[in-house]
Amino acid sequence: MTATRLLARAALIAGSLLTIPTAQAQPAGIARTDLQRHDLSAPGREAVQVRVDVAPGKAFGRHTHPGEEIIYVLAGTLEYDVDGRPPATLKPDDVLFIPAGTIHAARNVGNVTASELATYIVEKDKPLLTLVK
Repeated sequence: MTATRLLARAALIAGSLLTIPTAQAQPAGIARTDLQRHDLSAPGREAVQVRVDVAPGKAFGRHTHPGEEIIYVLAGTLEYDVDGRPPATLKPDDVLFIPAGTIHAARNVGNVTASELATYIVEKDKPLLTLVK
């Protein structure tokens, strides 16, 4: 019985350690849910769809993607700051196209959780998101 308990505790600790990096990578108030990922007919490219939920007043800092991002706002009000453009405020059913490698940020300027469907057409085997200082 003692060996079983020791193995169970070790498994719990190992599982906890594995979830720590994921929790640290996710800013407070931002939830990213991977929906699907598929190879494309263009060599070395893939399509990735992610639902992003942003709590009121929260922001996702400046970042880039290794390909294009197509945004469809599902709920709430999001303000996007895309380099080279004036800020854009989007509400449900609004869309936004962000070219590959373009630095951008988003924040929830409303009083309810905002949600977007982000579709990425990106290079495979590269980080989907790179933070910019």
